[in-house]
Amino acid sequence: MVNDIVAGLDSNKWEGFRSLHLLEQHRIDSFKDWPFSDQSTCSISKMAEAGFYWTGNKRENDTATCFVCGKTLDGWESEDEPWKEHAKHAPQCEFVKMDTAERDLSISQFLLILGTVVKGNINKSCKVFKQKFILDNEERKEEFANPLK
Repeated sequence: MVNDIVAGLDSNKWEGFRSLHLLEQHRIDSFKDWPFSDQSTCSISKMAEAGFYWTGNKRENDTATCFVCGKTLDGWESEDEPWKEHAKHAPQCEFVKMDTAERDLSISQFLLILGTVVKGNINKSCKVFKQKFILDNEERKEEFANPLK
């Protein structure tokens, strides 16, 4: 049902979600140097279906991260099953708990995932802002802590 709605929308409207890896196609597109073939158990399409996008590099090309819970896993082997590995290492993940591929999500499930992803990104942005603010104002910290000096 979600795929029907997504297919009916202008693709440009979904581009904002690309950085969130919200859609399975965006996760597939992220895999630039995945070491396993399309015939392996942990192919790119199976990794993306299980919620993973590629976060590797040339040296460590078997690293992937969940778009919902942020769990990063590496050391993949061709016979690893992405859903099982995801559930084993991140049983608290909302996507894992649903145990449903994107194409089979209901609208309410999709909205729950969307809310979880957006909330996680807001929290991450706030944390980065706070750390940057602290670093940028380190020199003035003493001034605020002891205003009478």
